[in-house]
Amino acid sequence: MPDTLSSYERAADPLVVVPCLNEATHIAGILRQLSAAMKRLNGRVVVVDGGSTDGTLDIVGEFVSADPRISLLHNPDRIQSAAINLAVAQDSGRATHLLRVDAHCTYPDDFCDVLMQQANSVYADSIVVSMIAEGVQPVQRINAATQNASFGNGGAAHRHIPSGAYVNHGHHALMKIDAFRAVRGYDPSFTHNEDAELDYRLRKAGSRIWLTNATAITYHPRTSFRDLARQYFNYGAGRARNLIKHQVRPQLRQVKVIMVAPAVAMALLAPVHWVFALPAAIWALYCLFSGARMAAAQRDPLLVLCGVAAMIMHFAWSLGFWQQVLRRSPGLQRRVAQ
Repeated sequence: MPDTLSSYERAADPLVVVPCLNEATHIAGILRQLSAAMKRLNGRVVVVDGGSTDGTLDIVGEFVSADPRISLLHNPDRIQSAAINLAVAQDSGRATHLLRVDAHCTYPDDFCDVLMQQANSVYADSIVVSMIAEGVQPVQRINAATQNASFGNGGAAHRHIPSGAYVNHGHHALMKIDAFRAVRGYDPSFTHNEDAELDYRLRKAGSRIWLTNATAITYHPRTSFRDLARQYFNYGAGRARNLIKHQVRPQLRQVKVIMVAPAVAMALLAPVHWVFALPAAIWALYCLFSGARMAAAQRDPLLVLCGVAAMIMHFAWSLGFWQQVLRRSPGLQRRVAQ
């Protein structure tokens, strides 16, 4: 069990920030939950919209009119990192805790209550949660199963329900406003991986991050392989930016994925000698075998395609990583400038 807080004195005042963009399908359900939670916790909800055109604003407007605890901000920068920074800046120091709620996820009804209880009992400046993927459509089910599996997610701690532990990074849920402000919030130049980048600065500042097992969220993955590839390309690029910015080495599980794109490129030399194709072949066989094993274990033939989904995720992530590394290479930048 973690240490308990003894210095917590002033009454908790939670600020829930919901960054969104075209979330008409999910936003009403999220706001109904949050409205009930804030009545219990005496908190406030701020929806920060990045320019929705699908009716999201009309739905949010109805909630704003009916509940004084809910308000709306417009985010000209569109991205999530800027949205949360804007909401915290507009709050003018009233809140004690920041809760981040993403509109495309599903949350337990007591999500906010549990987090605020944890804030009073866990010695940490940030409390993160596990994220369990769940799909309905066939491709979404494949993507969800792959993201939940270790051969897809690489063994990331926040991709499964843990026993509770201090971690370096996790899916953001609750953070002390003072800690958030002390490191100047999210880096608004990050469109992806902004949470991991902030976690690095939090740890450097001496903050502790607790991955709780008291609650978890459900994530709804992309419904096509094309969108999955685009998503993981951006994830890889974001991770590269993070590592370059802070001059840190990638973890071993990240190195394995980083080397996928070079392995595939090297396989193009197979006509010269078959050995060049060996690394890519081993990787592909591992993914395909893992998908087949999952399908057999769960008696669901559709899941055999999880091996294909894993290959898409790995290759797109690696490609995004290397694209960002090459773009930010000083030598390459000098040659382009010339």
